[in-house]
Amino acid sequence: MCSHQPPCPTADSADHDAARIVASHPEQGWSLLCNGVVVFDDTGELLPDSRTVEPRRPALV
Repeated sequence: MCSHQPPCPTADSADHDAARIVASHPEQGWSLLCNGVVVFDDTGELLPDSRTVEPRRPALV
């Protein structure tokens, strides 16, 4: 899916959220990365295979 050089990380890699944004909808709170991952403003993610990644929240001290 990615045609960038060097290629962006795949959706399965640990750094998948480092891929380039191909569509951004800040008014709706999400962006689509070139590897098919949808990232949300609350740091949650939706992977191309429909798995979800929970938002990363700072630990309360």
